[in-house]
Amino acid sequence: MIGIIEKFTTFLWDNMIAYMLIAVGILYTIRLGLPQILRLPSIFKEAFGDLFKKGEKKEGEVSSFQALATAVASQVGTGNIGGVASAIMMGGPGAVFWMWISGLLGMSTIFAEAVLAQVYREERNGEQYGGPAYYLSNGLKNKKIGKILATLFSIFIIIALGLVGNMVQSNSISLSLSNGFGIAPIITGIALAVIVGLIVLGGVQRISKIAETIVPVMAVIYILAGIVVVIKFHAQFIPVIKAIFTAAFSSKAVLGGMVGISVKTAMRLGLQRGLFSNEAGMGSTPHAHAVANVPHPVNQGFVAMAGVIIGTFFICTLTAFIILVTGAHIESANLGLETVEVTQLGFKIAFGHAGTIFLAIALAFFAFTTIIGWYYFGESNVVYLFGRKTLPIYRIVAILFVTLGTIVPVGTVWLFSDMFNALMVIPNLIGLVALSGIVVKKYDEWRNKL
Repeated sequence: MIGIIEKFTTFLWDNMIAYMLIAVGILYTIRLGLPQILRLPSIFKEAFGDLFKKGEKKEGEVSSFQALATAVASQVGTGNIGGVASAIMMGGPGAVFWMWISGLLGMSTIFAEAVLAQVYREERNGEQYGGPAYYLSNGLKNKKIGKILATLFSIFIIIALGLVGNMVQSNSISLSLSNGFGIAPIITGIALAVIVGLIVLGGVQRISKIAETIVPVMAVIYILAGIVVVIKFHAQFIPVIKAIFTAAFSSKAVLGGMVGISVKTAMRLGLQRGLFSNEAGMGSTPHAHAVANVPHPVNQGFVAMAGVIIGTFFICTLTAFIILVTGAHIESANLGLETVEVTQLGFKIAFGHAGTIFLAIALAFFAFTTIIGWYYFGESNVVYLFGRKTLPIYRIVAILFVTLGTIVPVGTVWLFSDMFNALMVIPNLIGLVALSGIVVKKYDEWRNKL
């Protein structure tokens, strides 16, 4: 049974979803006229321009920056850091170039998701809710099909992120704290249950405030640490740049004799890992962007694009350079290491045991913020399916899953999480293609106001 699920999941990711995500990214890049390049000033202005202004927000709304922080909380996680390492180990340095391409394409897709989330959001008992389920059911002309797709999406994301996905994240925290500081998993589980419980009881406004506080600090510290590593190994910087561009278009061995990898493999892995790490097209981050208080949906679309810049072009790129400039990918190949262990080795080469401790702490914070982000995405869909009356039940079950994740093996859970992640992408992409005209209309409407 497990083998069948594994083959099915691999088939979905490798043969369908990766190509669908790329196609949708190209579609929006063309229809919107290269906004990720031509509208770069607007992206930074909307994301960070009003950072210190206190705008008025209705009950159940958050600021555009709080929405961005909540989205980035989910985008930057353990899978993000491990995914980059995996892409390099399996696809070589050239995978990094294709990861950048996926980031550019993903910026257009995530823009569309945020715009649609704003357009079709709903107010329920004083709280704003939005996301793919809402724009599928309210936006598609065929209401019956829209309702079916919305229901399927909601079920898939509740399982993929709100429940089993968060088991994986809490397990990462448990392992990090156990390996780094010897803290018993059950202690971590109880502490997480209490902390997560207190946060989610405060609703989206408390979740966004926590994200707004932790995510910028976490991201800046990780970025600074990465810059220090690159400076320390600056002699390797130019060779790494050359290797990335050479390996992206050639299969010859690069960087210390690393085995030559086909261009097709580098391209596939770079595009896949990049798209999965920034979550563009997956339908997760629109839930955060839907509740932002902005003058026009397009404003939040630009904010959403900044999330990809932070996740892919800053965090993922620095992770790649940490691995490549330190030579961690070569040593890891000899030791049989993969995913997060490769990044950990890079920090260890740069800073010794302190580097291992640093990454353990960073991973714990990345995973924690992912938990609260994913919890909220699940909550939005529980409300869509069953209404707010059922939220107490969802909160208890979600916290139970977080606690269980710290004390049970999660190998099989990873597999189920991957499968439901794949399944939730399909209805979302159908909606993005069907509603592309609405996104273009809103974009033109915004441009005409300039």
